[in-house]
Amino acid sequence: MTDATEAFDAAERGMWEGRVEAYAASFARLCAHPVGALLDAAGVGAGSYVLDAGTGTGTAALAALERGARVRAVDADAGMVAAARERGVDARVAALPELPYRDGEFDAVIGNFVLNHVGRPRAALAELRRVLRPGGSVALTTWGARRGAGQDLLGRACEAAGAVPPSCLPRLDLREDFVRTADGLAELLGEAGFVAAEAAELAWDHRATVEEWWGGAAGGVATIGLVVTSQEPETVVRIRREYERLSAEFAVTDGELALPHVALLAQGKRA
Repeated sequence: MTDATEAFDAAERGMWEGRVEAYAASFARLCAHPVGALLDAAGVGAGSYVLDAGTGTGTAALAALERGARVRAVDADAGMVAAARERGVDARVAALPELPYRDGEFDAVIGNFVLNHVGRPRAALAELRRVLRPGGSVALTTWGARRGAGQDLLGRACEAAGAVPPSCLPRLDLREDFVRTADGLAELLGEAGFVAAEAAELAWDHRATVEEWWGGAAGGVATIGLVVTSQEPETVVRIRREYERLSAEFAVTDGELALPHVALLAQGKRA
């Protein structure tokens, strides 16, 4: 582990601490969109024994439970784990790449937007493979290099307002990074020992109100939240003003936005 990796992981932990409610009220619905496709890709069904790595507030784990699966879940943030437990998920605190489970324990492993939050993606994948039984399936989503216009809305508002990104933003060690395309993600799974690895883009329009989408950033959620909340109050006012101006491009009804997003969905098997 390098100093840069440790700094990335520490920044990620700090970024999510105490932000469960802000996340649940804003970006959680966005991240829930691929869950059905994620479970399909992992072959999750009745009787499957599933691990949801990076469960957040438990959305993917609950969807797996609704399919009749047996589910365990982990997240690095204690607040997220508590929120998932309140919803009926068997969740515990644990952070990739170290999981408290036996070799080959699970039929399927899923990770919904977790790979982009770990400082050692390859080590994380190796650990997910370790806890997967031979013939078991993994399915993961992550944000890729190609972005939908809605993904850039808040960033454009920050830039237009003259916001300066703080030095504490998580920065992945370049030696740990990978090509953020479908082919690049599939190759990464292959490097980790998964077979029949493949990946594809998912594109959708996320519907959110103007206030809901702003609430995530104003609440300090994710990287954009760190940028917004690190500014002086007058700069935040300018960001909000620019956000309202730019959001008109995505308005579909009074107060509602249709925000184009693009993500990657990958799947593979343990031989």
